[in-house]
Amino acid sequence: MTFDLAVRDLAPGFSDPVFDSQSIFRGVMNAIAYPGRIHQLTRLPDRPAALAPATAAVALTLCDFETPLWLDKTASTPAALAYVRFHCGAPVVEASNGARFAIVGDAQGMPRLSAFDIGEDQYPDRSATLIIQTPSLTDGPRRRWTGPGIRDAIDVSIAGLSDWFWDDWTMNRELYPLGVDVIFTSGDSIIGLPRGVSVEG
Repeated sequence: MTFDLAVRDLAPGFSDPVFDSQSIFRGVMNAIAYPGRIHQLTRLPDRPAALAPATAAVALTLCDFETPLWLDKTASTPAALAYVRFHCGAPVVEASNGARFAIVGDAQGMPRLSAFDIGEDQYPDRSATLIIQTPSLTDGPRRRWTGPGIRDAIDVSIAGLSDWFWDDWTMNRELYPLGVDVIFTSGDSIIGLPRGVSVEG
């Protein structure tokens, strides 16, 4: 009875799972291919309150039963946990370093980047991708990004990150080809930050 009630109360996710997830996947790939650019996602799913529309869309598109998922305290509400378990089938793990994907609802209080899986020498692609919710992708301190997919440089102003984040990112960048990747979300929009990108400022 409890399970039936929980399923009945779940946000329904994508209205058209095949076409919606294809649309979101293209948006995510563009964000990773062109770091620093804001990409507005369409065909967004219904979702629990703890997850921003873009966060839910990216999770439903990228996570499945083969991708252990970690959620911080802000994101891991009962409704959000039931949502990702039901719609993604992803096993939810308690340790951040055991996850292939991580959803961070509180960017200020998130773990240091070293707390996540950076991959292995033979399999650098097995590192974690962090989906970090932020209050804004345009109202934060300006920083200059350079690297693959960026012509010359691009100025990016993501709000809500801890002071240590960009120092940690520099150390993460130095691990290349190991290291984590990041997708920042705010509302219905995302910015991709692959591990090969340098950030200054």
